[in-house]
Amino acid sequence: MNDQPAGRPIGQGTLPPNALGTGQLRDSFEFLRGFVRNPAQVGSVIPSSRWLEQRLVRQAGVREAQTVVELGPGTGGTTAAMLQAMVPGARLLAIELDRDFHQHLQATIRDPRLLLELGSAERIAEALHAHHLPPPDAIVSGIPFSTMPPAVSDRIAAAIAQVLRPGGRFVAYQVRAHVAGFVTPYLGEPDKQWELVNVPPVRVFTWVKRTH
Repeated sequence: MNDQPAGRPIGQGTLPPNALGTGQLRDSFEFLRGFVRNPAQVGSVIPSSRWLEQRLVRQAGVREAQTVVELGPGTGGTTAAMLQAMVPGARLLAIELDRDFHQHLQATIRDPRLLLELGSAERIAEALHAHHLPPPDAIVSGIPFSTMPPAVSDRIAAAIAQVLRPGGRFVAYQVRAHVAGFVTPYLGEPDKQWELVNVPPVRVFTWVKRTH
C-alpha cells in the first residue's frame, strides 16, 4: 500500500510525535487497561496505527478544517495526528466517555487548540455550545457502534447529523460495519474503505453532509 505518511511541520503548540504522551508502550498499556475496564466502550485492545491516523486526517479534510470534533480519542494517537495537520487557528474538541482516558489526555497533550470534554457523544451539541464552537467542519469517531445499545447508537448518529455543518465530513473507523446502518438514514450512503495496516484491520466510512 502507498499509505506511508509524509512528513509535516508540527502545528503551533503541539509536541513532536515522539514527545506526545508517555511513549507508544505506555499508551498501548493504557489502551489495554481501558479495554479491560469496558470493552464495549473501547472496542479494541491497541491504539490506531499511524497509517490509519493519516488516512483519517485525509478523509476528514483536517488540514482545511477550522473546527474538528473527535469522538472517543482514547489515549490520543489520532488526536495528536490531527493536531499535527491542523492550521494554527483551528480547534479540536475531543469528547471522551472514559474518565481515565480523559485524564490521560489532560496529562499528556499540551496544545492550545485542543479542548477536552468528559462525557457522552450523545451530548455533542451541548459540548460545542459550552466551548462556543461553530458547527464542525469534520467529526471523526472511533467509538464502537457495534457494541453500544442500538438506541444509544441512533441518538449519537442523529446528533452528529444535526451539528455537522452542510458540506462537512463525518468519518468513522470501525472493525464492524454497524455504524453505516445508524448513520446512513441521516447522512446518506458513505464512501467505504479498508485500512489494512492496522491491528485489527478496520473499515473507514466517510459521509459528506448534503448542502441542501
